[in-house]
Amino acid sequence: MAEVENIVVETAEKIFADLANAQTINHDTKGSWKAPLWQALTEAGLPLSWVPEACGGSGASLAEGFGVLGAAGRFAIAVPLAETMLAGWLLSQANIASPEGMMTVAPCGPKDRITLGTDGTLSGRTRGVPFATDAKHIAVLAQGSGGLSVALVEASACRIEHGFNLGGDGNDTVTFSNLQPIAIKPAPKSFDHTTLLLMGGVARSLQIAGALETLLDISVRYSNERVAFEKKISKFQAVQHNLAKLAGESAAALAAATSAADTIANFKTFDDAVFLEAASAKIRASEAAEKGAAIAHQVHGAIGFTLEHILHRYSLRALAWRDDFGSESYWAVELGKMVAARGADELWPLVASR
Repeated sequence: MAEVENIVVETAEKIFADLANAQTINHDTKGSWKAPLWQALTEAGLPLSWVPEACGGSGASLAEGFGVLGAAGRFAIAVPLAETMLAGWLLSQANIASPEGMMTVAPCGPKDRITLGTDGTLSGRTRGVPFATDAKHIAVLAQGSGGLSVALVEASACRIEHGFNLGGDGNDTVTFSNLQPIAIKPAPKSFDHTTLLLMGGVARSLQIAGALETLLDISVRYSNERVAFEKKISKFQAVQHNLAKLAGESAAALAAATSAADTIANFKTFDDAVFLEAASAKIRASEAAEKGAAIAHQVHGAIGFTLEHILHRYSLRALAWRDDFGSESYWAVELGKMVAARGADELWPLVASR
């Protein structure tokens, strides 16, 4: 299985390297790079990695898909690959076939809810939906009188207020007004809103960890090229100390994110162990994004803040991803609630079992 996972990730990385070079994208103000990249990703079956073949997908494992997300983070991909993968995964929970093209998922925030009326229509308003303007379809988790349902809707049928996150990517507000979905089926009994947030949170944690890996690589290379006071700045103790801190933050985010991904890939249900891993990963990766981005820009000095430099492609997206599917403060509170509910005697056995 590990060999198969490597092949899938290597395929993704090759596509990203060929069609999503940061310097090329930075100079392409018209966004002409997006269509060839999405076409290549689609031909490789990556956007529907988590969708079973019976539902029109590639049937890849969760572990393979998580590997692709880590690679996407390392290239700071600004197309809805992660969102389409999550949407396909959500639809597959209810055995709804995934359509072709870009998708996104809603709701993406802890407080937002979409309701299912007795007439089968969807209503509600959800904020912070990534790439809703670019998506052709939206996978929706809706609350009805009989429980949760999973629905597929056309994005064009929704009212979408376009917005941007820190990285300049779509971060939209979507309003469902008595909207009739294309397809709708009951969600599994064990599935809830928190399950969707945890899955999305781990996806973002992997992307953050990947972006931090690239931030570290860029910063180390720059420190070995930049000369000040007749020597490379990598020779200065303060710079060395900062780079060591950046390496530590990157390693911590990667360890937390991959541990959470491995737990989800090997557990059949989203129990307390998965909650602990996923919530902790989002908290730690978000913290690392804040500290790591600051260090990377400090190493680069003023040049790192210019639009012409590629550094901001990674730092700003890493910072933006902190808020998706629950912020670090939200998950810290929820994690505290879980620990308090289990009691002091249950904390160590739970932590030690991971």
